Amino acid sequence: QVELVESGGGLVQPGGSLRLPCAASGSTFRLNFWGWYRQAPGKQRELVAGITGGGVTNYADSVKGRLAISRDNAKNTVYLQMNSLKPEDAAVYYCNAKDYRGIPYWGQGTQVTVSS
Repeated sequence: QVELVESGGGLVQPGGSLRLPCAASGSTFRLNFWGWYRQAPGKQRELVAGITGGGVTNYADSVKGRLAISRDNAKNTVYLQMNSLKPEDAAVYYCNAKDYRGIPYWGQGTQVTVSS
């Protein structure tokens, strides 16, 4: 079993930055993919950034160049650095991880609000 806990959400002005940590505990040795999803009101949950066990990253087109995912293996923590935030980035952000069997794990979500 794996537990994921996000933090770092909040209110930020357009153009501002936030960093979202996601700390994992439990059987983290089984994980081979980490991702950040977001879900805005009335919209489907979407993958915005992912990183494989080998360190390969991928991003949604809407966030390329502004968001960056990284991983600290020693701390079992994945980060989403968000820069140049726009009002359309406002959503609940969820940390996700998958193990080698394809089993997904989710965090509880953290709210990001982008508003002046």
